[in-house]
Amino acid sequence: MEAAPEEAALAASGEAVVKELEGKVFAGESISREDALRLLDVPLEELAGAADRIREHFCGNAFDMCTIINGKCGKCSEDCKYCAQSAHYHTSCGESYGLLSTEELLKQAEYNDRRGVLRYSIVTSGRALPDAEVERACESIRAIRRETGISVCVSFGLLKEEQFRKLKEAGASRVHCNLESSERFFPEVCTTHTFAEKVDTLKAAKRAGLSVCSGGIMGLGETMEDRIDMVLTARELGVKSIPVNLLNPIPGTPYEKNRVLTNDELCRITAVFRFLIPDGMIRLAGGRGLVGDKGEKCFRSGANAAISGDMLTTAGITVETDMELTAKLGYEVRIGNE
Repeated sequence: MEAAPEEAALAASGEAVVKELEGKVFAGESISREDALRLLDVPLEELAGAADRIREHFCGNAFDMCTIINGKCGKCSEDCKYCAQSAHYHTSCGESYGLLSTEELLKQAEYNDRRGVLRYSIVTSGRALPDAEVERACESIRAIRRETGISVCVSFGLLKEEQFRKLKEAGASRVHCNLESSERFFPEVCTTHTFAEKVDTLKAAKRAGLSVCSGGIMGLGETMEDRIDMVLTARELGVKSIPVNLLNPIPGTPYEKNRVLTNDELCRITAVFRFLIPDGMIRLAGGRGLVGDKGEKCFRSGANAAISGDMLTTAGITVETDMELTAKLGYEVRIGNE
């Protein structure tokens, strides 16, 4: 059945918007907030195709795959409403332990290195890793860099520049600190620290000479405008790795009854993010298993990176499965833009 004249006209108008903004990106111009908002109602197929072309032009077939390890678990002082590890909520995550030993962190790094993973991120619970544990982490990072070829990323909370300098000297190359959402919506997500503190942390890491990785969680109750504003902040900070987490509503957290976004919604998000940061690594992260196709549609819609293996407190997609998927899609696993 042919589309009604009004529907056909809307589709044609949407296609024209996509072509206009795709041309703007290829010309080296930055997409504005107003431009990005124009992409929210265009046909998804056209948007996804353009996002994939932009990805190929600016990033080639590079696919940046990383894994994470829960280096310190549970009893977190922060009240992030999505998190099973927060001491403020009663969830099924009863596990709690201090910073893992160098032996254990190295063992997992070697395991991932053998499987062809190029980045390995150590993630710890809590507002910020204390100085004594930063020193211990530095010892572990030195061992990992000495014994493997894997790059080390750290997610140690709201650290200061001096601490980041020590981590860089030890061999860390990247700091991860998610903005989570827009500055407007952030107070709805967490009250024990601020959006400004997140921004200050990323700036301190960059001053210390580290690359930065920062994105957010989709499905907290934020609007598409909030998502765009989050990425615009990341762009201003020079972020080239943007994790896109899909909320997995965990029983016992305030977000336990939130609706899980659909695959099409996630594809539109990744495609718009690609328009905003054309040369970035748009990284599917937590919750990817909820969309059913392991992210394949998103990897055809502008996404070109992933956190593989298990997440912090939930199961993920295995490295072997991701290696097969990336090969199927014609990607090459390698370190992406810093």
